[in-house]
Amino acid sequence: MISPWERLHSTRCCLCCHVRTGTIILGIWYMLINAVVLLILLTALSDPDQYHLTSAELANDLDVMDDANICIASAISLLMIVICGMATYGAYKLHAAWIIPFFSYQVFDFALNALVAVSVVVYPNTIQDYLQQLPGNFPYREEIMSMSNVCLVLIVLLFITSILAFKAYLMMCVWSCYRYVSGRSAAEILVYVTNTNDTTVLLPQYDDTMALPTKQAQPPFMLA
Repeated sequence: MISPWERLHSTRCCLCCHVRTGTIILGIWYMLINAVVLLILLTALSDPDQYHLTSAELANDLDVMDDANICIASAISLLMIVICGMATYGAYKLHAAWIIPFFSYQVFDFALNALVAVSVVVYPNTIQDYLQQLPGNFPYREEIMSMSNVCLVLIVLLFITSILAFKAYLMMCVWSCYRYVSGRSAAEILVYVTNTNDTTVLLPQYDDTMALPTKQAQPPFMLA
């Protein structure tokens, strides 16, 4: 049996907020972020000359702001808005299945960040390669490149570990919301089935019972 403290702890996030409310807030927050990103991408798509970055500005041969990449990023942002909206609606209307796509996205995002952390440990020289690809006017670029490789790896690992811990906490909040909504839906179904199949047995009154004729006792069994 689950204790009241464990039940309270399993349905709370961010110290005092219910997991259902936290999931709704998280879904709305993700929708706002992706809506802003989608607006910026559509603006860049409508005016490519203003937002176009040349290879000289990026200090590499990659052109990250071409029309194809902007269209792909816009489609991803639009898909994320739909997924976050489904999670918000599912948490509000108590539909557990609507929360699954958002939770799957969180798991996928956590796995990608974990792979980045592993790649930093396995290939520490990639940090220096990434710093060399930054634009020349990037703030504190020379100071960062002057640091030792071990120090850079430790700083990046600490930063990625903090992000992973925060993402894991948000992922557990959404999973707790899914369990809460699923358990509540199952409880409501059980109550409905119990109420529809409930039969009341009415016992006869005492006077009616006494008025009934008594059965005669059977004659004793006699041997032949």
